[in-house]
Amino acid sequence: MANHKSSVKRAKQEKNRRMTNKTKTAKSRTAVKALREAIASGDKTTAKTLLSKAQSLLAKLAKSPAMKKKTASRKTSRLTKAVAALK
Repeated sequence: MANHKSSVKRAKQEKNRRMTNKTKTAKSRTAVKALREAIASGDKTTAKTLLSKAQSLLAKLAKSPAMKKKTASRKTSRLTKAVAALK
């Protein structure tokens, strides 16, 4: 455990950041999973609405240190391609 005042504060901050990153990541994963299910079922209208939500969550996640910008961009691109390929 931390012995100095500054290291106690640092430990608290790291815990808070870890929890916020974890919740943001979980939300985006859930959105992407729902979108992939809509793509698999072939429902284009639902997929389009879920795509905008997933894109938004991935962009927010990329702003934070929880995910790199290029990773979010790649995921968004692949999901957009998959939705566009639906008939």
